[in-house]
Amino acid sequence: MIENKQSVTVTVAGSYQPAVVNLKQGVPAEVTFVRTSDQGCLDIVHSNELAFETALPLNQPQTVTVPTDQVGDFEFSCGMDMFSGRVVIS
Repeated sequence: MIENKQSVTVTVAGSYQPAVVNLKQGVPAEVTFVRTSDQGCLDIVHSNELAFETALPLNQPQTVTVPTDQVGDFEFSCGMDMFSGRVVIS
């Protein structure tokens, strides 16, 4: 069976859960962030390394496309860079 897309959901509630997202290289991927708490500065998520930034309205899933062309360990964080998570592509 050939996988045609990877989808992962990250819950944003005072931190990122899960904090590490594992993806396979070369398979298109989406990460959906769902903010369930208005705590802290988690109303924005961004990653310079993965070239995305998106606002996270409360209880509204926001999906970003993650490039999987390169193997590596890529960080994402809140707008103030106080909370972070990682995307690991292998």
